[in-house]
Amino acid sequence: MYKYSLAAAAGVAAILASGSAMAGKDLDAIKARGSLICGVGTGTAGFMLADSQGKWVGLDVDVCRAVAAAIFGDAEKVKYTPLTAQQRFTALQSGEVDILSNNTTATLTRDTALGLDFTAITYYDGQGFMVNKKLGVKSAKELNGATVCVAPGTTTELNLADYFRAQKMSFKPVVIEKVEEIRAAFFSKEPLAPAVRHGDQQFADIVRWTQYAMLEAEEYGISSKTVDDMLKSDNPTIKRILGVTPGMGKALGVDEKWVYNIVKQVGNYGESFERNVGMGSPLKIERGLNKLWTQGGLQYAPPIR
Repeated sequence: MYKYSLAAAAGVAAILASGSAMAGKDLDAIKARGSLICGVGTGTAGFMLADSQGKWVGLDVDVCRAVAAAIFGDAEKVKYTPLTAQQRFTALQSGEVDILSNNTTATLTRDTALGLDFTAITYYDGQGFMVNKKLGVKSAKELNGATVCVAPGTTTELNLADYFRAQKMSFKPVVIEKVEEIRAAFFSKEPLAPAVRHGDQQFADIVRWTQYAMLEAEEYGISSKTVDDMLKSDNPTIKRILGVTPGMGKALGVDEKWVYNIVKQVGNYGESFERNVGMGSPLKIERGLNKLWTQGGLQYAPPIR
């Protein structure tokens, strides 16, 4: 038993000593192509939308920009493919896109049956009904027999049916492909996360730790405006995050300046949130559940160490 344990420990030590992650086929293809292909939605203000110059902007877009910054050191090395809710999973499975970042809710069956890997939660969302003010409806429980518009191929559609069933009410669904979802916490959990294909754990790790890096940066006060000064910090955690103390980039299989590049070019999570959907945007959505854990929210990142 002792010899076996010693041999196993030696094997683990050898793996750790190698330092860098094993390369995967998806990441190799992305690097060879020179750009990340990001599957976004057809347009949702604050999350993914092409502006008047055709440039994609939004919280979900920033996820892809940050992943590109981690891989290439350049947040602009992204090509965007607009997909409907019904097209998105097939596009990822077939290799048409490398990553989905388009308001996709992480669920058990999507994670298993569809052959996907969900990474870190980028936005804790909810659901609600929007009705004409003149109807005077004060509660969803007054909607028995209502006609409700809903986007197909979404958890919104499933949650709608669950809600009416639970309330023992009837409704008539009207399926409209491009209906804009209402973003307000109401009755249903909607944890939105990027999704990648099963099979390339290194690429999944990069996507996952890109989100964690944006959260860690915010927690430690590292922003696009302060990141250069933070390179001089004596804090060992900050030195490790920004690659001043090397090792984390090698472990992930990217440049040691991967977090620096993300924050410098895209910003930390708070900057991205405020710019796209928060108080600095036309939407003016409160952080709510998306506050850092230190501020009473759910956004929490494991340590970069």
